[in-house]
Amino acid sequence: MEKNYTEYIEGLMKRSRAAQAVINDYTQEQVDELVKAIAFYGTRPDFMRAVAERTVEESGMGNVEDKIMKIWNKTIGHYREMKDEKSVGLIEYDEVRNIAKYAKPMGVIGALAPVTNAENTAVVKPMNAIKGRNSIILAPHPKAANVNKFVIDYLRKVLAKFNAPEDLIIGIDPEMVSIDCSGELMKQCDFILATGGSGLVKAAYKSGTPAIGVGTGNDAVYVDGTTNLEEVAAMVRSSKIFDNATSCSTENVLLVQKECYDEFVAALAHNNGHLIKENTEEKAKLLKTMWPESPANHTLNRHIVAQPLEKILSLADLEVPEGTEFLCVEENDGIGNEYPFTGEKLSRVTTLMKTDSFEDAMDKMEAIMDYMGKGHGCGIHTNDDEKIDTMAKRMPVARMMVNQPQGAGNSGSWENGMPMTMTLGCGTWGNNSVSHNVNWKDLINITHVSRKLPLNIPKEEDLFGADYIEKNSTSL
Repeated sequence: MEKNYTEYIEGLMKRSRAAQAVINDYTQEQVDELVKAIAFYGTRPDFMRAVAERTVEESGMGNVEDKIMKIWNKTIGHYREMKDEKSVGLIEYDEVRNIAKYAKPMGVIGALAPVTNAENTAVVKPMNAIKGRNSIILAPHPKAANVNKFVIDYLRKVLAKFNAPEDLIIGIDPEMVSIDCSGELMKQCDFILATGGSGLVKAAYKSGTPAIGVGTGNDAVYVDGTTNLEEVAAMVRSSKIFDNATSCSTENVLLVQKECYDEFVAALAHNNGHLIKENTEEKAKLLKTMWPESPANHTLNRHIVAQPLEKILSLADLEVPEGTEFLCVEENDGIGNEYPFTGEKLSRVTTLMKTDSFEDAMDKMEAIMDYMGKGHGCGIHTNDDEKIDTMAKRMPVARMMVNQPQGAGNSGSWENGMPMTMTLGCGTWGNNSVSHNVNWKDLINITHVSRKLPLNIPKEEDLFGADYIEKNSTSL
């Protein structure tokens, strides 16, 4: 029987709009009570474990213990940042410009959820939406549709417990989940919050509905040898093994200064990283496993994404020392489509490239981004502030991590000031509309109320300076 997605989404939208009409009149206290409840009940140990287990079972990605940690970190992190923040009525008054700002809801948020973060997106995005007095409809990835339903059914009970409309949070029924259904949601909702693959994000922007999307991750990180290399290697390990590298922010390419290269390789080995040297049968077998259609097509093999290392090794028919947790593949021949190890890998595999100088590292970093991942992020391990400043001015990225794990740092951690997020805007570099970590503040409209100021027409002398005016007094 053919499914009528238009009619189905129309029905969901009707329910969602009715619920949003109720919360539209909520006070700040009522709104904050709801987001507090979602954060609290969304981090109960039995719930987190059930979600994590179901996510691993259904998606076949990541691991349970890391997903539990991710749910707690991101949910509590988001709540900490929205707690006591004004999102209803008058939220700000600019005394200098005599302008008052009033927050208004956007309406119905259409949220697209990636399979790599299915366990957390269905908790965090509703928190962000409700903080702005919006309702939300979540469209999951097909391989996480049942997890999405499980989480949403639970959160709807939380809403009911606090006498709020359950339809503030609605999920696409697993039997209706499809690209066509998501497309229909994007057409009918008021605003799209798109997290997922590049194709999905492009579809969001083409839908005709206002949208925020994300770009492809392929973060490159420079190691110059002026910091403790054992500590740097431990940070890389933490990124690469966490949840089997589901994060798009993990260190995909490590650009290592040649003078410290061998020492850093040894440090990676001490941290359970196994080196796969270039021009070896090992590397060729791994490449063919990760990109089966190479060189004609460099689409990443979905069977290796966020998988245990043992599975990748088995598929590639590789043997490594006991205790190995991630792979470090040398790639010094080139960058780009003919060298897929310089692209995103979404697995316990990182790439090592030797650099002759800081300038050489910057050239290679830019080339990597031109191939894949422009706008997303980069990192540096150094004690040289001048290098940090030079990289920050030059690199086309929305975020740059200094002396910290890339995977945890990009989306906000307990050890940096980046806003916690599940949606990493990559600016126009990554074909996105924003270049920051997206949160609840992106899901409100603002009415600017302007009152008169004393007449203050500037004089040319004050704007340009008398010397400038005199020097340029003749007409062109």
